[in-house]
Amino acid sequence: MLDKIADMPELIRPSTVLPAVRTPFVVRTEDGIDLVGEVARTLDEVAGTILMLHPLPTAGGMMDSHVYKKAANRLPAMAGINVVRFNTRGTTSEAGTSSGHFDNAVSERFDVEAMINYCFDELKVEKLWVVGWSFGTDLALKFARDKRIKGLILLSPPLRYSTEEDLQWWGADGRPVIALVPEHDDYLQPEAARKSFAPLKQIEIIAVEDAKHLWVGEPAVYRVLSEITKVIAPNRFPLPEEF
Repeated sequence: MLDKIADMPELIRPSTVLPAVRTPFVVRTEDGIDLVGEVARTLDEVAGTILMLHPLPTAGGMMDSHVYKKAANRLPAMAGINVVRFNTRGTTSEAGTSSGHFDNAVSERFDVEAMINYCFDELKVEKLWVVGWSFGTDLALKFARDKRIKGLILLSPPLRYSTEEDLQWWGADGRPVIALVPEHDDYLQPEAARKSFAPLKQIEIIAVEDAKHLWVGEPAVYRVLSEITKVIAPNRFPLPEEF
């Protein structure tokens, strides 16, 4: 009887941590910065891998920003998606502090490029998508141009550091770009996003009702993780709410 109770699925909660192989790492950039991070690998067949670029560090963004932490805690087991997170230069989390200093989306180019190379050259990733959130979406649009990447998933893109040239580059490139835009975003709401992203004819803009820039609350997190899964592991969609 006790074995049956132990095997019963439990509701997914904010603190839920599902099985995965979690390994810390340090990656050195071309300009000599040491980036700390963690890869969470699925125990199942791999559907794909996401490299997550976090929100603005000067506003508290880091690799453990709540959506990213929950992605690492859940997606390997729930969707067969490997999750790679790291702190950009000068950013601190529980995993440690990356060396260097915040550089307003300039020298962070070396961080993004080093992490993409790490995913392919060291982790031997076959299908890599880059996920950016807020500031991380600008880093993705500006610097995640490696031809080996499958595409971008953008959460709450503010287009604060991205330029018209960046948008035109992605429009000409043609690879998939999916943007989740909260209805009540502080910076760029769905209607404005459609206009701003006009150079990207291929973009899919998903307007998320009742959501805000920081994706607070379990329903918002579930929606983000579901949309990521829909792109990378559609056969694992919909995500369970119990595990």
